[in-house]
Amino acid sequence: METKLWVVDKNDLNGSSYPHVKEAALLLRNNEVVAFPTETVYGLGANATSDTAVNKIFEAKGRPSDNPLIVHISNRKQLDDIAHEIPEIVDTLIEHFWPGPLTLVLRKKATYISERVTAGLETVAVRMPDHLVALAILEEAEIPVAAPSANLSGRPSPTTAGHVLNDLNGRISGIVDGGSTGVGLESTVLDCTEEIPVILRPGGITKEQLEIVCGQVSVDEALLKEGQAPKSPGMKYKHYSPKAPVTIIEGSQQFIQEVIKKKQSEGFKVGVLTTQEREGLYNADKVVICGSRTNLKKVATGLYDALRAFDESDIDYIFSESFPQEGIGVAIMNRLLKAASFQVIRET
Repeated sequence: METKLWVVDKNDLNGSSYPHVKEAALLLRNNEVVAFPTETVYGLGANATSDTAVNKIFEAKGRPSDNPLIVHISNRKQLDDIAHEIPEIVDTLIEHFWPGPLTLVLRKKATYISERVTAGLETVAVRMPDHLVALAILEEAEIPVAAPSANLSGRPSPTTAGHVLNDLNGRISGIVDGGSTGVGLESTVLDCTEEIPVILRPGGITKEQLEIVCGQVSVDEALLKEGQAPKSPGMKYKHYSPKAPVTIIEGSQQFIQEVIKKKQSEGFKVGVLTTQEREGLYNADKVVICGSRTNLKKVATGLYDALRAFDESDIDYIFSESFPQEGIGVAIMNRLLKAASFQVIRET
């Protein structure tokens, strides 16, 4: 399959970029699969009302079919077509956070969205992306679009069109290159079917931000420890992993260097993911700098690109520093723990 690549200028969507937007939207309406940028990561979109189209997402990604997908929409009316018994709090959340990196889990209407999207669940996950290119494509397509991250299953999520091309070239119909994404981590998933909303996946909207708007918010137990069965799209299987195994390491610079040295003495090439504060401190085979500990939003934006950077070298093991679990740091550590299969070394 030939994968088309369109370069779209978000500031010229009604000009020279419009034919590309129109072609991408037409492919979506014709049940083809197209990758496009959102404010979180690049999504792999397909017509959410078509079993045929949604099946192509699973085939392209190599994603298990029992893993539900998030539906992307461009206006509030589409939400009424998809979900029912919508609580009052939902419109309050929409007023504050849509468009934006917040996915709402609601009770689905029975016959509209493909069962392949919801993996047999009685609920559906919906969001409105805060990206001009994504919204233009969704508005032109005039259909709800299921869109997980546009990467091979298990790999770090893509934050550039180049990442998508590396993973999915020849496997999908097209890629809309709208530049780098902003948040860099997937959306927060909030279950609104319970009396107290439940965070199923941390992301670009923090628990603290949600609680300002809707009061008490709880956290799904599956996020707190390994072995629980998560209910959120994108959280059931190992995710976000570069080719080499990842281990999170917590401790002093001296302790981390000792762990690196031990692995190197065994004949392995070692990579380290760290921040600007510790740049130049580690004697590793590859050191990747991911933002600053004083600005976790920058760490989030660069995390997946940093993980993918290790694939450019023949690294055998990757050690990543940990981050404070506050604000967006909760989402950062969630993704790192998933990438590391919950493997953590702590200085005692």
